[in-house]
Amino acid sequence: MNFFLLSLAIIVVGGTIPLLTFRHFVLTKCIYVSVTAVGCISGLSALLSAASSPESLAWSWAWQHVFTLSFSFDSLSLFFLLPVFLICPLAAMYSFFYFERAENSLKTAVSYFFTNILIVSMALVTAASNMLAFALVWELMSISSYFLVMYDYEKVETRTAGYLYFLFAQGGALLIFAAFGVIFSHNGSFDFSRVVGIPDSAKLVVFFLAFLGFGSKAGVFPLHIWLPHAHPAAPSHISAIMSGVMIKMGIYGILRMYFMLGATDIRLGQTVLILGMISGLLGVLYALGKRNIKRMLAYSSVENIGIILMGAGFGMIGIAKGNSLMAGFGFAGCLLHVLNHSIFKSLLFLGAGAVIRKTGISRVDLLGGLMKRMPITGKTFLAGSLSISGLPPFSGFVSEFLIYFAAFQGLKYNHINLLLSIIAIISLAAIGGLATFCFTKVVGIVFLGEPRTEKVRLATDGGWTLTVPLSLLAIACLGIGIFPAPFITLAFSGLADVSFVSQVDPQLVQTIGTNLGFASRLFLIIIFAVILLRKALYRRKENTAGPTWGCGFTRPTTRIQYTGASFSRSVIDFFRPFALSRETEVRLKKIFPERTRYASWVEDVAEVGMRQGLALPLLSLLGKFRWIQHGNVQLYIGYIIVAILILLLILFI
Repeated sequence: MNFFLLSLAIIVVGGTIPLLTFRHFVLTKCIYVSVTAVGCISGLSALLSAASSPESLAWSWAWQHVFTLSFSFDSLSLFFLLPVFLICPLAAMYSFFYFERAENSLKTAVSYFFTNILIVSMALVTAASNMLAFALVWELMSISSYFLVMYDYEKVETRTAGYLYFLFAQGGALLIFAAFGVIFSHNGSFDFSRVVGIPDSAKLVVFFLAFLGFGSKAGVFPLHIWLPHAHPAAPSHISAIMSGVMIKMGIYGILRMYFMLGATDIRLGQTVLILGMISGLLGVLYALGKRNIKRMLAYSSVENIGIILMGAGFGMIGIAKGNSLMAGFGFAGCLLHVLNHSIFKSLLFLGAGAVIRKTGISRVDLLGGLMKRMPITGKTFLAGSLSISGLPPFSGFVSEFLIYFAAFQGLKYNHINLLLSIIAIISLAAIGGLATFCFTKVVGIVFLGEPRTEKVRLATDGGWTLTVPLSLLAIACLGIGIFPAPFITLAFSGLADVSFVSQVDPQLVQTIGTNLGFASRLFLIIIFAVILLRKALYRRKENTAGPTWGCGFTRPTTRIQYTGASFSRSVIDFFRPFALSRETEVRLKKIFPERTRYASWVEDVAEVGMRQGLALPLLSLLGKFRWIQHGNVQLYIGYIIVAILILLLILFI
């Protein structure tokens, strides 16, 4: 444990030094990246050394016998710690490229400080073994990430995103603490090890309170509203950490609470599965309708959280039904997709950030032709897109295959479980198809075609601090896809403390991993063979370059290329009941009409419903009491005195 605590101390120091050296901008960035990388690598070393005996990483601190903060690790917490120490050093390296303006040196130093506080708090969230410790580090994680979202606080949309994130973060924390309160009221202890002893009726209440609280952090529909606002507002490497790692702490909380409660009620798994399907389908649908590249990636995170919850739902149903295969492969698919998503979503956010930094444009419709100008960014973004679409031979295919395997185990049951399994299989296939369509749109419009603006025409790849993180993450996406066996085993090892899941035959797991790897490598060989065959066939033919045919127009323009809206219009129209498509009305009144403008957009059902059904009525109600706020200090003091008198009367009566 001492080595692990030392690594966390190094990370804290790495975030504190920039506050002292911010006047030397380049030196500050070098120190930050170096020290943070050393701290994360040390933490990863401590994690790997304790993998065989996680109980050796245990530590507690008591204050005058009033309360105790205790931390320890098991197989599940070690698994969730892995993305923290893998993604964060790469994000730190990327920040050297992203922060390039020396006039923002103090703001950059403050961002570095809160980034490392976020890293440490996420690591401690996985280690907390009692409610007080968990509540403390959970709040530390939420507050530090709030300040990171507010990096560009001068912008109105950034402040709005920050307030919205803070509202959902604190609302979720309130529900989590309410769940802890119910537990404490039944057993009088803050220790996680005693949670299992509460009555079964209380377990349902505790789980659903915790699920709502942790689901708010994870971005489960309809508690996802903060994601599409916070991710575009934050710096891109912070978006990578938040989407790739931080929202997984919500998934960790859900799984931790479920395993602690020892609940076997099948309704828990059915509810989680249904919410996972809804999140997955609506998340990818809204991603398809967005034009801001980072907002699109934020909705894609909602989709992937849905896939993760589908795996968890099948795992819970498997435990309730006594089906070790369904439980094992459901939870293993859930955990492996947690790892996969942390890798490919970080890659996509970093790639999107590189595009925005080099062009100053985040709107998909204004980009184009970047594959030739930013080849490393384009190719690595393509690798992440193939992975997130669940296509072989990339990593997303492997974790989704495990969830499919669990879903097909449900076809042996009757009634609602059979129906849920069928719907889940169809939903998972639909999510994969829509994700492929969505990222075909993004890659095609952003990286192919012709540049739509002069800034795009002049864009180039960044230095090694950009290309190294992107390349390593892209290699990881491909590596997990073509050599999946050790990573599937790793996912099952994260469930080593779940006694029922550990009954799955290790030989079956190894066989499935080996066969998947063989199929992926064969698929990759076929792709390369087709490419080489094509080159051989066209080797002697002359290649000529010329403008794309303009369909008869004598003066073609880049504006006649497909836009994001035109590409996805047919799909959005098909799902119109769930995707609120809006457009400006265009009326042509003259024979020779003047310049006009057309716009269309897709609104989030949950956001519209929450705004119109909750926020606006509440603001209207509170507006009726504005007369109380008049600026008269004497009357304010009078309010305080009256409130104190009322409290005293209540106390003595």
